Amino acid sequence: MGGEEVAQRLEGSPVNEPARHTEGRALSHQKEVAPEREDDPALRPASRHRPLEGWRMELADFWRFVRRPRLAPRLPHRAMPALATDWMTGLAFGRILRWVLLLWLVNFLVFGPLAAGIAHRSGAEHRFDPVVLPWMLALVWAPVIEELMFRLGMRRPGAALWLLPAFGALAWFGRSFAAGAFLAVLLAAVACPRPGSRATAGGWQPLLPGVRWSWRWNRRYVACFPWVFHGLTAGFAWLHLFNFALGSVPWWTWIFLILPQWFTGLALGWLRVRGGMALAMLVHAGFNAGPMLLLWMFNRMGALG
Repeated sequence: MGGEEVAQRLEGSPVNEPARHTEGRALSHQKEVAPEREDDPALRPASRHRPLEGWRMELADFWRFVRRPRLAPRLPHRAMPALATDWMTGLAFGRILRWVLLLWLVNFLVFGPLAAGIAHRSGAEHRFDPVVLPWMLALVWAPVIEELMFRLGMRRPGAALWLLPAFGALAWFGRSFAAGAFLAVLLAAVACPRPGSRATAGGWQPLLPGVRWSWRWNRRYVACFPWVFHGLTAGFAWLHLFNFALGSVPWWTWIFLILPQWFTGLALGWLRVRGGMALAMLVHAGFNAGPMLLLWMFNRMGALG
């Protein structure tokens, strides 16, 4: 079995396939690699894992995943190319609705009131204007950009590194057309095949170097994945501190202000790793829609009253 076939079959590795082996390698050496990889618990084939079917199984796996993040298994899906699998796995209206309702329930009843109470007592003021509602920002821009920034690299670290210049441009210039276009161009570049490359078991050769990683770097990434996952989730939550005018708010209270985003980031990270990018983006947008709809209703009631 060639190295690229092994990469396709092992769900535990990142979705970006490893670089193609050189032509000069002996076939016997390639055959020796597969058993070693399959012995690694983090890289076992998806067939050895119990399929995640049913709401209870998803919740149980989410709890195990938070304690010990792993890249396998994926949610059940039909056979698709690697890039389509990375984006389209797990898309189902019922699943999206259940996770949106769970996030609303936990945040509205637990983390939201706690964060609001800490903000009130510490003097932290929210920058959000409840009258002028940024629908496009909440339902389109934030789900797409934040998922690309913090969760694309969970399975495609090589592709995410190529997008860093665009994220820097967004941070510097804000929500501008030029920065968004730059991100779109880079995103298309990391997804495009190299001109003249041939389709193999691992897929087309990428246009940009470093999108696919070698087996050595993939194995290192798998070993470090729990740190990567929780680090990116913490960064996602930390980004939302910019929603507050902190002023002289004690620094040790900051973590309580972003507890809703931290828990939401854990769930979105699980959805991205077990499912795909589109699933995480849609649940993210659905979650943001809840507070927006409540504020819109309150504004309407105030105007009518």
